[in-house]
Amino acid sequence: MAMKFSSKRPLTDAEEAEIQKMIASDPDNPEATEEELKEFRPFREVYPDIAEAIDRKLAGRPKSEAPKQAISIRLDAEVIARFRATGDGWQSRMNEALRKAVGL
Repeated sequence: MAMKFSSKRPLTDAEEAEIQKMIASDPDNPEATEEELKEFRPFREVYPDIAEAIDRKLAGRPKSEAPKQAISIRLDAEVIARFRATGDGWQSRMNEALRKAVGL
């Protein structure tokens, strides 16, 4: 749906009135009353456990002391197929095989 209102210019009074009319006519999302707004509380206050879980998930992994490096390398299709056939974690197993091959 193309928007006829632009954020690149101020709204006219008629456009603002049309928007307010659309807001007021939406039965699925009525505008909150002043009384309802006074009862609102921050998400973190209402659901502290969920907020903490979200924070943990967004934090991601701890930074590695020896991070891996992404490279591009050409290998025989048979070599890749053999490692992939071992299932999830095949790239880590390939890395371990290469570490052994160079004596690490």
